[in-house]
Amino acid sequence: MAFALGVVLFALGIAVSIALHEAGHMYAARACGMRVRRYFIGFGPTLWSIKKNHTEYGLKAIPLGGFCDIAGMTKLDEMSEEERPYAMYSRPAAQRIFVLLGGILMNIVLALVIIYSVALAWGLPDTSKVFTPTVEKLACAPASQKEDGSLTSCQGTGPAEDSGVRPGDTFVSVNGQETPTFPDFSKAVSSIGSDADGRPGDRVTVPAVVERHGHEVSLDLQVQLVERRATSGKTMVVGAVGIQAVQPRSEILTFNPATAVGGTFDFTGMMVKETTKGLVQLPQRFPGVVESIFGGNRAEDSPMSVVGASRIGGELVEYQLWQSFLITLASLNLFLAFFNVVPLPPLDGGHIAVVIYEKIRDMYRRARGLAPGGPADYTKLMPLTYAATAVLLVFGLTVILADVVNPVRLF
Repeated sequence: MAFALGVVLFALGIAVSIALHEAGHMYAARACGMRVRRYFIGFGPTLWSIKKNHTEYGLKAIPLGGFCDIAGMTKLDEMSEEERPYAMYSRPAAQRIFVLLGGILMNIVLALVIIYSVALAWGLPDTSKVFTPTVEKLACAPASQKEDGSLTSCQGTGPAEDSGVRPGDTFVSVNGQETPTFPDFSKAVSSIGSDADGRPGDRVTVPAVVERHGHEVSLDLQVQLVERRATSGKTMVVGAVGIQAVQPRSEILTFNPATAVGGTFDFTGMMVKETTKGLVQLPQRFPGVVESIFGGNRAEDSPMSVVGASRIGGELVEYQLWQSFLITLASLNLFLAFFNVVPLPPLDGGHIAVVIYEKIRDMYRRARGLAPGGPADYTKLMPLTYAATAVLLVFGLTVILADVVNPVRLF
């Protein structure tokens, strides 16, 4: 029951985030004297609508987005003579960019409000604590994993100990990959199993660097090939070295209404870095999503759709982790904001790029004694728009399918 409640609440949170994003465009457009013709949440057939003044408000059947229809957003838009004086394309560039940024700014403000509320109600995690690959204990590497997720027993020394690794060492790199955090180290070691030609029980030797007493030491690191269960339940061969890392002590920082402002911006800054990193790595993570549909492992940092995000929300409510529930919702809003900045049509960033292009073009025209060139010809952008839309559609449907057949699980 709690899981279902969490799914519904997170889905509702996503719907509110989308509604506020579109409302940001709407209110910015009205503030600049433009006419908003339609404000809808969802796509597809209309379920309900009502018209007030010049705007039709409504809900559509597929709750995977929304739109705000502003008269004359491009010169291709059909307009009545009454709407023509309010056309967006005829407004100054600064106003057009402000309107296009309206939804993005709304998502950022919503994320800040959520994080500030969490800071006051529960406090925020100390982001200065980094989980580094510092060795606390050395152990053997279990050969396989049981159906319940537990590892089989093993005896003797493990690959890391046999390679000369000592407690207190911090891994700097493994097999040429830098390992600033333990998750980076874990990925580097695990991937050796899929890349190596061998059977479970075999050992592969790769170069590694550890920091020991302030000095870097190069090692020939032995990696044992072991069997582990993918998120789909199938077995896969991965690398293991047999270490237990030093766990950072989890600390929650508490705030009052004044100090929560600084704490909110610090924590949001960390989330912005992670969001940017996730966006940059989105293309290289997509193949893993496709593999997970056919039984491959679904990584914890795998891209998720609204279906997968809602499922995560359900797990967090089931375990009464309301703080994490709200931080996840704030993270989603930051992702929506930064994703929409990508300079490709039909995203907001694509339209902003067109406005900037017009300004640069007109600057050169003025230098040559020519009049401004007027609104850009969007027909020339249609092939790019169709291609980008197709890519986004395929990506979205693929991730939704993965979230159904092999979802990301926290517990």
